[in-house]
Amino acid sequence: MKILQNALAGNINNPLPVWFMRQAGRYLPEYRALRSDVPNFLSLCYNPKLAAEVTLQPIRRFGFDGAILFSDILVIPDALGQEVRFEAGEGPKLGKLDLDSLENKGKDAILNHLNPVFETIDIVKSSLPKEVTFLGFCGAPWTVSSYMIAGKGKDDQDAARQYYYTQPIEMNRLIEILVQSSIDYLCQQIQAGVEVVQIFESWASSLSPHMLEELSLKPIRKIIEGVKSKYPDVPVIVFAKGAGQYLNQIQSITKADAQGLDWSVDIDYACQAVGQNICLQGNLDPIALLSGGIALDKEIDLIKEKSINQPWIFNLGHGIRKETPISHVEQALHRIRHC
Repeated sequence: MKILQNALAGNINNPLPVWFMRQAGRYLPEYRALRSDVPNFLSLCYNPKLAAEVTLQPIRRFGFDGAILFSDILVIPDALGQEVRFEAGEGPKLGKLDLDSLENKGKDAILNHLNPVFETIDIVKSSLPKEVTFLGFCGAPWTVSSYMIAGKGKDDQDAARQYYYTQPIEMNRLIEILVQSSIDYLCQQIQAGVEVVQIFESWASSLSPHMLEELSLKPIRKIIEGVKSKYPDVPVIVFAKGAGQYLNQIQSITKADAQGLDWSVDIDYACQAVGQNICLQGNLDPIALLSGGIALDKEIDLIKEKSINQPWIFNLGHGIRKETPISHVEQALHRIRHC
């Protein structure tokens, strides 16, 4: 069994398996060179040959134990028919939300739109070293809906929360649309060749406890149940950023195979909250990786020490910062694997 999947099965590994969120991206010179010739970000996501190349770049350079599909969580609203575009320096912009139109979009039409993603998976799996685990992903319904409602991204969940308070029926409709679309999307990724899937709940921290359960955890559970009904042996990781105080509830409600931790979570507490049989993933501060040096070594050593009795996948507590030096990633991997 591959080392990363061995951890997901509840086993302790030495050295720890490791991959980094956003390991394929702007901190790599080879990515920047490739990206400079592509007109926009979505064009890159929908170009199977180029997206596969980006997925493989960090594997060739660093030898991570996991390769994560290069794509974006907003391909789902794009496939549903809501306008999605990425503007330089401003991030994603989305068109007007039309629930009736979204509900009328059939499964076949959605998956046909996303076929370039599945072609990317096919290319990657044929080139991936046999010891490397291939991860797919989707955004959680709350996170994706917050973009769809606000019409933009980045720290703006107020509009989505207000939508929930003022239009609860419509909010539930939107969440259900995203649940079913995400099930179909993840299942098709698995059919195409990914071996593990991760659900990104990037904006969990913006929700009150009861809203977290209603808008995040229960919909995630439905997605996991839908995926497991077809692919019971494929592990599912849930990463709920900013919700570390709810690890026990996240586990009991979603029944995820593993939980990702951001850097604010105390590891001793996390291990106690989920139990020793559940794999945890994380949780190096991306700023520590950006900083490098002795401080980076100390942070890595602390995580290794505290996770010694827990099934663990070493990762960041969020994505690699684009300014991160290549040498710091090399330093981190050496420290994780050899020290």
